[in-house]
Amino acid sequence: MPAVVNIFSSADATPTRDLRMEDPLFRYFFGDHGGRRPREQPESTLGSGVIVSPEGYILTNDHVVDGADEIEIALADGRKAPAKVIGTDPETDLAVLKVNLPNLPAITLGRVEEARIGDVVLAIGNPFAVGQTVTMGIISALGRNHLGINTFENFIQTDAPINPGNSGGALVDTNGHLLGINTAIYSASRSGGSLGIGFAIPISTARSVLESIISTGAVTRGWIGIEPQDITPEIAESFDLERQSGAIVAGVLQGGPAHKAGIRPGDILVDVNGTHINDTTELLDVIAQIKPGTEAKLHIVRKNKPLDIIVAIGKRPLPPKNTSRNDEVN
Repeated sequence: MPAVVNIFSSADATPTRDLRMEDPLFRYFFGDHGGRRPREQPESTLGSGVIVSPEGYILTNDHVVDGADEIEIALADGRKAPAKVIGTDPETDLAVLKVNLPNLPAITLGRVEEARIGDVVLAIGNPFAVGQTVTMGIISALGRNHLGINTFENFIQTDAPINPGNSGGALVDTNGHLLGINTAIYSASRSGGSLGIGFAIPISTARSVLESIISTGAVTRGWIGIEPQDITPEIAESFDLERQSGAIVAGVLQGGPAHKAGIRPGDILVDVNGTHINDTTELLDVIAQIKPGTEAKLHIVRKNKPLDIIVAIGKRPLPPKNTSRNDEVN
C-alpha cells in the first residue's frame, strides 16, 4: 500500500468561447461576458500510480496525466511532491513519472505468467477521491483483447471492484506483488460505478514499456503499413478461402514497407518469422516486437497459394491524440 500514490494533474484554465454570446437577444437576458465562459480554477483530474523503483519512477495510466501542465503525487505517509513525465505510451495507455524524494517505498514486481484464473487479487487506488482504498476479488480472465480500449491489449480481467480514480493503481497478488496496472472498467451506468468487470494492464507489458521509456524516453515498435482484418466465415466464403485463421490484408499503405515488399490487398498473413498468426491482434503484437530497420519473413497465402515475402520493418508512427479517452468501457 505505501507504494501506491495519488496523482493530481491540472491543466491551465483557458477560457472557452460561448457562441451563444454572439446572439444579441441571449446577451440581453443573460449578460455580456465578452463571448467567453470564465473558469475560476484549472481543470483537475485524480488518479493513482505505483512506485516501481526507489529512484522515484512511477507507473500510471497515460490518460491520467494526458494534457496535464502540472502533476503532483501524494504518498500514503502524507508527503507530497511534484512529478515529471518521463515518457508516455498511448497505445498501451501507460505513462512513466519521476519524483525526487528520499526513502521511497517501491513495490515488488510479480510474475503474471504464473497467475491463474481464480487467483485472489487486491486492487489498490483512490476511487472517487475518498482516499486510498483496497478491494478484493479474483482473476476472472487472462489475455483479454478486442475490447477497443487500447491498440495493444492483453488485459487481466478481475471482479475486484475498480472505480473511477483507481486508474493507474496497483493490482496485486496475495503476496503484495504487482501483477498489473488498473486501467478500465466495464460500466453500463452513467455514474461509472463498477459492475464487477475491471481490466488491468499486465506487469509483463508494463515492465517492457517502463524499461524502454527509462532508457530511450519512448517506446519504439515495428510496423509494416497494412490494414489487417480478422478472417470471418463470411470473408472466407466471399474470397473462396480454404482457411479461417490468419489476418487478411484489407489495405496497404502506399509507399509503406509492405507495399515496397509487394504485399497486396487480399493476401492472408499466416506466419511472421516462424510465429503462427491466428488473428489481427497476434499479427499486431508480433510485428510490433520486431526491431525497426531489420527484415522479417512473412508467410502469406495469395489466391490459396503459399508465398514467402521479405519485408523491411519500419518504425510504427505515433498515434493521433484521443481526446475522449477515459477509464470506462460502455
